[in-house]
Amino acid sequence: MVLEYLKFLVDPELREKFIQKDAEIWTPAIASYPGFLGKEVWISPKVPEEVIIVIRWETRQLWKAVPLDILDATEQKFAVAVGENKYELIESKEYQLRKFP
Repeated sequence: MVLEYLKFLVDPELREKFIQKDAEIWTPAIASYPGFLGKEVWISPKVPEEVIIVIRWETRQLWKAVPLDILDATEQKFAVAVGENKYELIESKEYQLRKFP
């Protein structure tokens, strides 16, 4: 399993809208692709402008097989829905599950 870790800075007044639109726009767009296992959104009660999204993928190969044109079109739709310049991706990481034999 592979984790896609995304950390966003979001206008605190738009945090709930950001989360709602993410569920309406991004989740269905990527959930339809093979390898998508699930997604979680994490918020901090002490840092209202921070939103963490963790997406679980079966393999890195399946994750990276999602077409870039689909990702770009989804991001454009999302930016219009939330408001351009109202959020910023500040960190993107990848983790692999380490299993012991």
